[in-house]
Amino acid sequence: MRYILLLLLIIPVGEIFVLLLSGKIIGVWTTISIIILTGVFGAYLAKKQGLEMLKRARLDMQYGRVPGEAIVDGMCIFVGGVLLLIPGFITDAFGFLLLIPQSRHYFKALLKKGLKKWIDNGNVTIIR
Repeated sequence: MRYILLLLLIIPVGEIFVLLLSGKIIGVWTTISIIILTGVFGAYLAKKQGLEMLKRARLDMQYGRVPGEAIVDGMCIFVGGVLLLIPGFITDAFGFLLLIPQSRHYFKALLKKGLKKWIDNGNVTIIR
């Protein structure tokens, strides 16, 4: 919980700093255009990746398998899409990293490790 609060304080300050710096270097209208374009492109990419994930989940369920990988992919795609909708270059960079399948692999490993730790500590209960 401490880390989340710290991130909620540091990220906006970093975003404002980078936005002001980019506005000074490349211009205000160019900065605004880039922010709008990354939001639109990010929404398109999130939709495309999300639909592919749904197809994989349906296929897994059709064959009687638990769609575990698809669920973790879906969580990464959702977070990546939300990050791309937040104005700023730092959140856009992390959002794109979560939407690109090759880089998403590393985030999925971290997410699985964190979930396993929560389950082992008893913070998450699995009901069957």
